[in-house]
Amino acid sequence: MSIILGQRSLSRLEGVHPDLVRVVKKAAAMSDLDFTVLEGLRTLERQKQLYTQKATKTMRSRHLDGHAVDLAPMLGGQVSWDWPLYHRLAGIVKSAAQLESVPIEWGGDWHTFKDGPHWQLPWGAYP
Repeated sequence: MSIILGQRSLSRLEGVHPDLVRVVKKAAAMSDLDFTVLEGLRTLERQKQLYTQKATKTMRSRHLDGHAVDLAPMLGGQVSWDWPLYHRLAGIVKSAAQLESVPIEWGGDWHTFKDGPHWQLPWGAYP
């Protein structure tokens, strides 16, 4: 089974590193869980806004240089914030990254600030 990324999701991948775009598209092609791209490349103004709202803990986000995306599972045509769905999506995205030979980090694996939608290329492999 696979899902088709909508035009909004595809437009949100503009400016994102091609390796990460490949992973997202591969995940969609092999996914039985509908998901959307919430955000890709982010402006400094947007980052400052999120920092002020405490939705992020850094001003050095990988979103600022196109090395991160936020993905969210969809349920009934709506974004879901149900953590078990993020874990299910994580398995799909991690499998896609492995198939594409792209190292990837999931914010849901972080210990201090769990960020279920966040996916990024690691600093070490993509400085």
